[in-house]
Amino acid sequence: MILKKIRSEGLAHLSYVIGSGCEAAVIDPRRDVDLYIDIARDEGLQITRVFETHRNEDYIIGSRELADRTGAEIYHHEATDWGYGNDVAEGDSFRVGYLVLKVLHTPGHTFDSISIAVYDTEFSDDEAVAVFTGDALFVGDVGRTDFFPDQREHVAGLLYDSIFEKLLPLGDQTIIHPAHGAGSVCGESIASREFSTLGYERRHNRILQMTDRDEFVRFKAEEFHHMPMCFEYIHAENQAGPQLLREAIEEEPQPLTAPQFEALRQDGMLVLDLRGAEAFGGAHIPGALNITMPMLSGYIGYQLEYGTQIGLVVENRAMFENAWAQLQRLDYLDVAGWLEGGMEEWAVHALPFDSIPQIFVEEIKRRYDSGEQFLLLDVRKDDEFEHGSLQGAQHIFVGELQERLDEIGDTRPIVTFCGTGYRASNAASILKRNGFEEVENFLGSMRACYETACPMEQ
Repeated sequence: MILKKIRSEGLAHLSYVIGSGCEAAVIDPRRDVDLYIDIARDEGLQITRVFETHRNEDYIIGSRELADRTGAEIYHHEATDWGYGNDVAEGDSFRVGYLVLKVLHTPGHTFDSISIAVYDTEFSDDEAVAVFTGDALFVGDVGRTDFFPDQREHVAGLLYDSIFEKLLPLGDQTIIHPAHGAGSVCGESIASREFSTLGYERRHNRILQMTDRDEFVRFKAEEFHHMPMCFEYIHAENQAGPQLLREAIEEEPQPLTAPQFEALRQDGMLVLDLRGAEAFGGAHIPGALNITMPMLSGYIGYQLEYGTQIGLVVENRAMFENAWAQLQRLDYLDVAGWLEGGMEEWAVHALPFDSIPQIFVEEIKRRYDSGEQFLLLDVRKDDEFEHGSLQGAQHIFVGELQERLDEIGDTRPIVTFCGTGYRASNAASILKRNGFEEVENFLGSMRACYETACPMEQ
């Protein structure tokens, strides 16, 4: 038996290759599927089945890509009217070498959610060794249930039943393999470790301590999660069956000279700058949107409409390759190319650039002490803000900022603030793009405030 876990950075998405004998199955593949094929080849296995634990909303599923490349069959739950693949239901089982994979219908996150229990028949036919839990159960958390706002209590109850009546009865020994790790938008409190058992989760997962069904349902029904605007589009694409990349990409992105890049910008291309806050603040192309590389997959879906042509500013070709892979996973495929030579290339061609002052924590303290007027705009998530903020701060989550610009107070300058300064840089770029001139970024933000005595309020 082999089990390989593939982590997709940015999305915190976890997918798996499980194999025995000469066969392998893939669970919840991402769109760029070469890695799964390479693993199977290296292990001497043929990928024969692909399982989707639910209709995903945060990335384009790679099932059709993998089936096109390998001839594998695709399986997902019958509760959804899929445009491709094969339906499965509770109790269906599949043999992969010495392994048996049994389908459990575990709705709550979505109505079509399934978990897949794994039995090693060389040792036991009735005691699971592992279970792929999709977005029903995470390490330290459970799946979000807010996709059906008019049925909040109902879907929360379904998730309770799925966990307490389907998953936990598999036994404390069962290793769990969820579809996401820490940093995913599908759970707010997922642990940073990516291994656990049902027994450990039953004893230590704070949500699973709510063994009373009414308490669990009430908690989940009242829970709040931010919702990127890309979710609805990705939902629909994954249900219908995503277009194959070889058919969807008309032309591969190219390295662009500064004059070529500028010509496209003048024609309406959006400049997406993936460099860090420090570099972006020092010099950037006017009107550029700054989403730093670690934030790309998690935040672009809040801010960029599909169909927008994109030009990338990156540090090197390796950064471009990473970004292009992440953009394909989210179906942002209209990428013209990247600025070859970066901002140095831009500057030596005498093209205009802008900057954003980076403010040190001691300067912020000085302004508070002196009573100097400025607006601190806190762009962290709601729960972060509620756990503590700087005195007098205005709060607008960065993912909602573009739609709420008219709510920003009149005091200037505006100093953007987050956890470290990277989301704040994203916010500062949005403000600059929309005509706000007096904008500064508090580099270090809350992490810097932990090191010194910022004026805080609860």
